[in-house]
Formats: sequence, C-alpha cells, structure tokens
Amino acid sequence: MDPHYWPLYGLRLRTPRLELRLPDVPLLDELAAVGAGGVHDPDEMPFGVPWTDAPPEERGRGTFQHVLRTIAEWRPEQWTLSLAVLHEGVVIGRQDLFATEFAVTREAETGSWLGTAHQGKGLGTEMRAAVAHLAFEGLGARSLVSGAMVENGRSLGVSRRLGYRPDGLSVLAVRGEARTLQRLRLDRAAWEEHRATPVETVGLEPCRALFGTS
Repeated sequence: MDPHYWPLYGLRLRTPRLELRLPDVPLLDELAAVGAGGVHDPDEMPFGVPWTDAPPEERGRGTFQHVLRTIAEWRPEQWTLSLAVLHEGVVIGRQDLFATEFAVTREAETGSWLGTAHQGKGLGTEMRAAVAHLAFEGLGARSLVSGAMVENGRSLGVSRRLGYRPDGLSVLAVRGEARTLQRLRLDRAAWEEHRATPVETVGLEPCRALFGTS
C-alpha cells in the first residue's frame, strides 16, 4: 500500500522497456549497489560534483542517503524527484527531475546516471524521455534544462535526440581543474516535435500538491 502522506511512492512512469519509481528501502538498497558498482570509466568525470571518486562502499551509502535527503527536504517550492530506473524488474540507474519555484517558473532540470553494464543500449534516452513526459504532459512545464561536459558525447547525444538545444557554456572547477559544461534547453515545442517514446504515467493526481501544481 502506498503511504497516504507521501503519495509519490505510488507514482510510476512506464516506457516500452522501463519503469521509473521512487524507491522504497529495498529498491533504494539496489540502487545504492548500482552506484557502488560504477557508473562511468574511472579515468573520466562526467559530473560537476565528483561523488564517484569515493570508494564503492561510500558511493553506495552516499546514494542511499542522498535519495532519503531529497524526500526529507522536499517542499513544493523546491523539490527533487529521484527515481529508480528498472529494466525487467532490476534497478539499473537513477533519473532525477528537480525544480525551484516550479509553480512560478514552470521550468525543471534533469540529471541521471546508469550502471556501466546498462549503457549504450538506448536506455538513457528512454528514461530521460519518461521524465520529460512527466514534466511537460503531467506537470505543465514550459521548459527543461540540463547540462553535460563538452566531451561527454553520449550524454549530449541523448539530449540532441530528445530535442534539447545548446543554451550556453559554464566553466566549473572539478577535481581542481577547469571543465566546460554545455548547458542545454528543451522547450515544449521542441519536445512535441521530437517525442517518440510512449510513456504511461500512473499515480500523479494525488502528488500534485507536492509539486505545487494543484
């Protein structure tokens, strides 16, 4: 039974191959294990915050704690929806959708990662398409923003396929070095033009007040 006071546990996004859901404790432990197992080549750093530099046990524990923190700190004015991504019933990664003052701006941001064994199969595109559908069709977003390091061709490719357009560059300090982040933006018209993945949303209505859209 989904908790009355936290209906987000009943929210489901389903695509042809994936289901995205807020993880309960057993699923969260599976997600933490994926994070501990590695989500990119150790010689690379695709994230602005290098959390994957930590040892495996610490990465897993940090993943577990961070998802719980997003629930504990949730407010309609500032929220992070952190979803476990399941393929054939197995947790393979994490897809986040987050926003500040969404009721006013109607703009949200995405972030994600996949276990290394599940990359290169189009699953990253499918899971991002799922939260884009939630944002635009479900919550009435006007735009989504994202970003990737300029050398992260795989992530940038996902963005292009979904209709994101370049939105300027930012310079970040990562591991003590300057790195260039390509900012990206997807508006509703471009989303409509490029949407190709069917998405089913279940359990959104009881959650609307939490997103500030009721």
